[in-house]
Amino acid sequence: MIEINATILAQVVNFLILVAILRALAYEPVAKMLKQRSDKIQNSLDQAAADRKAAEQTLAQYKNQLAEANRKAQEIVDRAEITARQERDALVAETKREIERMKQNAQAEIQNERNRAFEEMKSEIVTLSLQAAEKIVAKNLSAKENDKLVNDFISGLNSKMFSDVK
Repeated sequence: MIEINATILAQVVNFLILVAILRALAYEPVAKMLKQRSDKIQNSLDQAAADRKAAEQTLAQYKNQLAEANRKAQEIVDRAEITARQERDALVAETKREIERMKQNAQAEIQNERNRAFEEMKSEIVTLSLQAAEKIVAKNLSAKENDKLVNDFISGLNSKMFSDVK
C-alpha cells in the first residue's frame, strides 16, 4: 500500500503552496484578462448592433428621400409636359388663325384683282363698243338704232363673259 511519510507530506504542502501561488499570480490575472476580453467583445457586439440599427434607419431615410425626390421629379415632368402641350396647342391655334387670316387676305386680294380686271375689261369693252358705234354711225344709222346696238352689245357681253366672274 501507500506509505505516508514526510516526503509525501512535503510534496502535498508544496503542491498546495504552488496552487496558491499560481492562483494569486496566474489565475486571477488570466480570469481578469478573460473577463475584460469578454466585456470588450460584448461591447463590440452591442456597438455593431447599434451601428446596424442606425445604418438601417439611415437607409430607410435615404429611401424615403429618394422616393420623395422621384415623386417631385415626376411632378416637374408632368407639369412640363402639360405646359409644353398647352404651348403647342396655343401655337397650333395661332398658326391656324394666321393661316385663316392669310387665306382671307388672299381671297380679298383675288376678289380685288377680279374686280379690277372686270373694270378694265368693262372699260375696254366700252371703248371697243364706242369704236364700233362710231363705225356704225359712220354708216348713217339713226341715233336710236345706234344706242340700241351699243346697249345690246354691252348687255350680251355682260351676260356671256362676266357671268362666272362674280
